[in-house]
Amino acid sequence: MTLFELLILLIIAAIAGSLGQAVAGYSVGGCLMSIVVGFIGALLGLWLARLLGLPEFFPITVGDRTFPLVWSIIGSAILAAIVGLLTRRRSVIVRRPR
Repeated sequence: MTLFELLILLIIAAIAGSLGQAVAGYSVGGCLMSIVVGFIGALLGLWLARLLGLPEFFPITVGDRTFPLVWSIIGSAILAAIVGLLTRRRSVIVRRPR
């Protein structure tokens, strides 16, 4: 795998992670976290697809590696939703002095 192929895979993972976070409605972090969520989402999505016996939809081949784009987005959405449920946002009540 060349450096260019790795860069392309990182960009695809970032896009998939960002789309998955947008579908879930919860953002884990910035661009680097989107890449991490995209790769973990690809692993989670492929595991789920193989568990249910579903095929890979729209795999993207870069060099000798394939990246399952649809399952990565689905896995990223599941991962972002789980993280969003586990880390609830705390509401802050501000009292004004009278």
